[in-house]
Amino acid sequence: MDGPAAAGVADVVKTYGNGDTAVRALDHVSVDFAARRFTAIMGPSGSGKSTLMHCLAGLDTVDDGKVLIGQTDLTGLSDAALTRLRRDRVGFVFQSFNLLPTMTAQDNILLGLRLAGRRPDLAWFDTVVDALGLRTRLRHTPGELSGGQQQRVACARALVGRPQVVFADEPTGNLDSRAGAEVLDFLRTSVRELDQTVVMVTHDPVAASYTDHGVLLADGRVAAHLTRPTADTVLAALTNLGV
Repeated sequence: MDGPAAAGVADVVKTYGNGDTAVRALDHVSVDFAARRFTAIMGPSGSGKSTLMHCLAGLDTVDDGKVLIGQTDLTGLSDAALTRLRRDRVGFVFQSFNLLPTMTAQDNILLGLRLAGRRPDLAWFDTVVDALGLRTRLRHTPGELSGGQQQRVACARALVGRPQVVFADEPTGNLDSRAGAEVLDFLRTSVRELDQTVVMVTHDPVAASYTDHGVLLADGRVAAHLTRPTADTVLAALTNLGV
């Protein structure tokens, strides 16, 4: 890993179910995610990649180990403190856009800040909106936007509060290849030009090729690290796992 960690887990265990039906989704996983880097979490279905992201983002708890955002251990936080951390220090982009259909794009982008009682940094808002090419779409509702535009609104919402890290869970899963490429290009640009940190779960080798680093999971464990992954190196790594 290059530079300080924006997030990470240390010896994390996560099990679903009990007894004979128990499934260990994460089996003593330790990995750091560097600040100002675009990192992909990859792996076959059932490898634990989405579980890892949900634990990192404070959306799910762990059975053992530590989960860190910066120097803050999420496992020691109260529910109220965890809610504040997710609100103030973490951004989310999901496969489903999760936009409110009756609100304009601008109001959707600013909703989280308003719910938190925070005033937006207007200069930063302009930077994000212009970087995403949304200037002419701010007064449109989600129903008046394409899928790619809706996902760009979701990206803007995740970034406008200047979070410490943005977690993206299959952000191109509902998009065609062109719209998906636009969203991935922006996420990469947000890291390289806006100093953002992005951690993305993906099953798509092409999507992973936009990132700086790949973490490959298999059977709830870290199986490999890929520096500057390409679609070919991701496919080769997955093939080595028998996928």
